Amino acid sequence: MKKIGILLMIFATILTSCNTDKSKTKVENPEFTKTELKTDTLTKHLKPFNPELPTIGLLMYNGVLQSEVIATSDVFAKPTEDGKQLFNVISIAETENPITTEEGMHFVPDYTFENCPKLTALFVPSAYDMYAQVHNEKILNFIKEKNKETKYTVSNCAGAQLIGKSGIADGHKIVTWIGGGEQLQKDYPNLKVQDDSLVTFVEDGKFLSSNGNLASYISALNLVEKMTSPKHREFVESYLYLDRLQNWKN
Repeated sequence: MKKIGILLMIFATILTSCNTDKSKTKVENPEFTKTELKTDTLTKHLKPFNPELPTIGLLMYNGVLQSEVIATSDVFAKPTEDGKQLFNVISIAETENPITTEEGMHFVPDYTFENCPKLTALFVPSAYDMYAQVHNEKILNFIKEKNKETKYTVSNCAGAQLIGKSGIADGHKIVTWIGGGEQLQKDYPNLKVQDDSLVTFVEDGKFLSSNGNLASYISALNLVEKMTSPKHREFVESYLYLDRLQNWKN
């Protein structure tokens, strides 16, 4: 009987040991960990900076109208129909601190004025109160310096005040927010300010401008077509469901 009892104890020990090992193997299975990483949705959308691609710079500062930043990123961040990245889209501010938009959201800039890479296009947005920005020499100097390297410089809404103050577009056509053209012309007589009650978007040489807010999509779409093709613009518009927005009252 003693021998049978000893054998039973040994057999039970072996069973317990086997069950414990299987449990550990299941938890620590490296294949399970790999599967977790493969399905990570937190980083797969990130687009690396590619120095071989044109770079679109979005200027930001406290009080900026966020629609004028988002509109440009919406348009230029879209890939081709087969998923190919066409542009680097970066945000830039005076410092690396988060900026607070007019609407209260917090945006963290990718670059500062000091380390901003070479830009192909610079988009200058607006705020409801432009006094602080127009009197900020660091912003004005940044716009002046970047304009020397850009192929295109774009203003939306009251961003035209920064363009006017910088002097980079003297002698060129420009449009601003609806109702702001008369004062813009008085403040910067060297600009050829267009009638904002009739003109939504204007292009003159390397300078493009719009009434701003959601009209910022117009300046972005016109430029993306100029830099790519009408076909890609159509693809971006379909990607954004713009036809639904245009016809929503119907």
